[in-house]
Amino acid sequence: MHPARRSQALCLLVALLLSAVVRAGAAEPPTLSIDIHQVKGKVSPMLYGLMTEEINYSYDGGLYAELLRNRAFQDNRRSQPFHWFVYESGNSDASMTMDTSTGPSRALPLSLALTIRSATTAEPAGISNEGFWGIPVRPHTVYQGSFYAKAADPSIGPIAVRLIDNDTARVLASTTVPTLGSDWKQYSFTLHSGLSPPSANNRLVLSAGRPGKLWFSLVSLFPPTYHDRANGNRIDLMEMLAALHPAFLRFPGGNYLEGNHIDERFLWEKTIGSLVDRPTHPSPWNYLSSDGLGLLEFLEWCEDLKMEPVLGVYAGYSLRQEYVQPGKDLEPFIAEALDEIEYVTGSTSTPWGAERARDGHAAPFHLTYVEIGNEDNHDGSGTYDGRFAQFYKAIKAKYPDLQLIATTPVKSVSPDVIDDHFYHSASQFFDDVDHYDKTDRQGPKIFVGEWATREGSPTPNFNAALGDAAWMTGMERNSDIILMSCYAPLFVNVNPGGMQWESDLIGYDTLDSYGSPSYYAQVMFSNHVGDQILDARLEGTALRFFYSVTRDSRDGKLYLKMVNATASPRPLTIRLNGVSQVNKNGQIISLSASTTQATNTILDPTRIVPKESTITNAATQFSHTLPPYSIQVMELEAR
Repeated sequence: MHPARRSQALCLLVALLLSAVVRAGAAEPPTLSIDIHQVKGKVSPMLYGLMTEEINYSYDGGLYAELLRNRAFQDNRRSQPFHWFVYESGNSDASMTMDTSTGPSRALPLSLALTIRSATTAEPAGISNEGFWGIPVRPHTVYQGSFYAKAADPSIGPIAVRLIDNDTARVLASTTVPTLGSDWKQYSFTLHSGLSPPSANNRLVLSAGRPGKLWFSLVSLFPPTYHDRANGNRIDLMEMLAALHPAFLRFPGGNYLEGNHIDERFLWEKTIGSLVDRPTHPSPWNYLSSDGLGLLEFLEWCEDLKMEPVLGVYAGYSLRQEYVQPGKDLEPFIAEALDEIEYVTGSTSTPWGAERARDGHAAPFHLTYVEIGNEDNHDGSGTYDGRFAQFYKAIKAKYPDLQLIATTPVKSVSPDVIDDHFYHSASQFFDDVDHYDKTDRQGPKIFVGEWATREGSPTPNFNAALGDAAWMTGMERNSDIILMSCYAPLFVNVNPGGMQWESDLIGYDTLDSYGSPSYYAQVMFSNHVGDQILDARLEGTALRFFYSVTRDSRDGKLYLKMVNATASPRPLTIRLNGVSQVNKNGQIISLSASTTQATNTILDPTRIVPKESTITNAATQFSHTLPPYSIQVMELEAR
């Protein structure tokens, strides 16, 4: 090509490119058009709730406030129990071993035998417990404790109970228990800490100042608990849950309900009554469950947070592909479930309602939803259809008003609700936000009983929060058919060895706790939702922009949820159709991050938290720009 012509061609190409850039820059932003009086459906009042199970030390070492680990010496029945140690000071001399011949109850037939060969008041000997990655001690705090014990000879004298700093050997709190008797008895004590700063590297020590032999079992220590409940829950974690304003609690859990084997299922009858009558059992995640958080404690948890219980009952399938054939073999398990429902809902004139009253709660609990099993789609035997039908008919015959949830589609009978589970990446959720848009509204209601964007460890990063928020917009838009939803897993202990599953909503260690970006996205959504789903549509193209719009029919407030999952700002025109008046001042709650990998940690717990601001340009049509990588809730007043 001639040089002059080549130059002309290049100039033309540059001009065309510049023209395209100008046209792109001048392009109108997409418009989110909202029809205020076009109500597509009703938002389920049960939409946002909690799912819980024993995983990642969620109960023991987590929400359940017990501070001592392996308190009943049932964890590893060798000569030396896990997490317990001989304590010797100065020239004292002692040894310990497991005794399989004596215990305080049938449920707890084991005990720890301590032989003290030499000791004095100044140089005592005994046993110590390291707690769950240490024992937290805070200043000016009262701790309640107890233990079962007996002595070969009362001459062994009083038992000293102390909280001791592991590094300095400083005594942080102490008391004494009078002389032990020769028969099993429970002894209670109270410890008062002083002015020391909060610390976790501590242990509990029980010791005597004279030689002799004694036995211990069920040694327990509790800090102050939420609502001051005996055998209660950790305050900071309960406060974080309360901030979510959950409508329900699905319990006792997924895999935890099933157990690895049939005899390791959540056998509710063994989780009620006095702690000394609870035998403990293996959890599916390779550690022992104390069963201190038992059936009644789950129900009281619901009571404390004003949640509705969603009760999961064992349905004849366990994780290692053990199952019960429908028919006569399944009948004892159905009876077990019916008794459990009676314990929850029965009057004191019923056998199990009377048992609940003896356990300290005379009033029955309100129960609407019962889930039959958990993730029975994994049952290779294909027996769930028959098992569900048998449970369904038996429960409906006695409790016709209960709504029964199937864990996978069945053909034999029509369940009231189907439980769907989703564990995806953020990009998978971005691509699937319309999952329920065309679901048959005549079919069973949907319970999204487990879902999470699995990115980030031990808790989700911001990309996961974007995926979660996008998915929640889809659930909100379809909350006429989606009855309930709950993120899973809820908790993770971030200490070394505490995690079995990555990407968990709330993290904690012995002393502190924090919410992940996904947690704060949940708080934003669950605290700002109306009761009407409004018709809204996007006019124009917006890459990875997601939204839902609900309205509160009582006060007319509009809740607009928006997600910008791109690295660029998202200009947007918002048009409100069918309104005559809009308050120009609106509220914005925004969660954003500079990168998708940004997150919160136990050492930096508030790096990403919601921020509130005010907009002053709200109108029937107005402009708004979402920051890069952001989740926003806009609250407007429009009539």
